[in-house]
Amino acid sequence: MVDATVTTMPEPTTRSIRVRGMVMHMAEAGPEDGPLALLLHGFPEFWYGWRHQIGPLAAAGLRVVAPDQRGYGATGKPTDLGPYHLDELAADVIALADAFGRDRIRVVGHDWGGLVAWRVAAQYSERIDRAAILNAPHPDVFMDYVRRHPSQALRSSYIGFFQLPWLPETMLRAGDFALLRRALVTSSRPGTFEAATLDRYAAAWAEPGALTGMLNWYRALRLPRRPAPSPVQPPVLVLWGERDTALEAGLAEDSLARCADGRVQRFPDATHWVQHEEPEAVNRALVGFLTADTNGH
Repeated sequence: MVDATVTTMPEPTTRSIRVRGMVMHMAEAGPEDGPLALLLHGFPEFWYGWRHQIGPLAAAGLRVVAPDQRGYGATGKPTDLGPYHLDELAADVIALADAFGRDRIRVVGHDWGGLVAWRVAAQYSERIDRAAILNAPHPDVFMDYVRRHPSQALRSSYIGFFQLPWLPETMLRAGDFALLRRALVTSSRPGTFEAATLDRYAAAWAEPGALTGMLNWYRALRLPRRPAPSPVQPPVLVLWGERDTALEAGLAEDSLARCADGRVQRFPDATHWVQHEEPEAVNRALVGFLTADTNGH
């Protein structure tokens, strides 16, 4: 029997394809005829943020695809804000499913990738079998929660800074991305992000246009957006590291209230980077949830 919690596995294959007229780079693993599971990273990661999950999920029989989302890594980086609207990011996910010839998929998202996964599950419920969300609130509950919880507003103050023109890029790029490196280290448990890992992230941040593309996800927040259909119809599993310095745990409960079939699994000792800090437990939860129903692939 395959141990689906093992994290020391060979790196997946990577390639680029055209999706919605844009080059999209991705990592792939697992049987080609397995149910398709898309892993959506957040800020400031790229596909490599799922390095502990790709192999175990593939070993469980899933066809795993972890893309660099638009603006990140080796994927295309539009210069306008419009392409970073949450609806456009969700449309990328569905177009990627189409590129693989799949009518129905599973989605897993962390941080910003979690917001995209929420939006996809709500907007395209007929295409989504299941959605797993790691430390990311439903996008339609966040602002209301902030208004009711000033402590969350304080935690989110960096979002305003990221929306400024050019200055964030200048500061984040300085000293070989010293601020970004420090942010990952100080917001995670000791030893989570090793020097070699941070160097690999820095190489992705150094891709031409990447920093601006990454920050444009935040800048596009000012664009008008319609609320998503509610409740979210596909089954949802929320995995939440409770020592998250950026997002309060109450956001998980408020998000579950938007689900027709949702549950939360909490990790009391994990931070925002739960999939890095508790990979075996996260992998067990994801494998159990994503393979519970293998119909429709």
